[in-house]
Amino acid sequence: MAAVLFIYAFISNVALGLVPHEPVVIWYGSQIGVWTTAVIATAGTVAASWADHRLFSGHLARIWHRTHGAFQGRWLAAASRGFSRAPFAVVAASGLTPLPFFPFKVLAFTVEFPLGPYLAAVAAGRLPRYLLLAWLGAALTLPAWPFIIAFLLLLIPTLRGLLWPLRHGN
Repeated sequence: MAAVLFIYAFISNVALGLVPHEPVVIWYGSQIGVWTTAVIATAGTVAASWADHRLFSGHLARIWHRTHGAFQGRWLAAASRGFSRAPFAVVAASGLTPLPFFPFKVLAFTVEFPLGPYLAAVAAGRLPRYLLLAWLGAALTLPAWPFIIAFLLLLIPTLRGLLWPLRHGN
């Protein structure tokens, strides 16, 4: 059961994370305990973050440095400068929120935020979030069907994008 949670946490957090993790973490909190769930989900997320950093960090940084002049004075350059002031805090704080994480991940790779501090920031942000979600699952002790419905509802944007992609120019 723990291995499935680890693998799911990895899949739901690697690259763009096309599947929701919240209902799964909540459900596991009621099944294997709050701390166990949070630690395993955090480990899966950190493993996914390691893979992302190894795959994308150098590439995005090179692209950014080649095109940086084209973005002078624009929102991306401003976001990059702001992120560079406190990258650990930004990555950790963004992991606590329900906001999409990928824009912060892109910024971390673009400014070449080092792997060790990046993984520590991901863990520092996700562990408290997963503790809260797992605690919610343990406190509520709901049957499986609400989690299945929540999972399917949160999957709708991904399915919509995969099954009916936006058509440009029509």
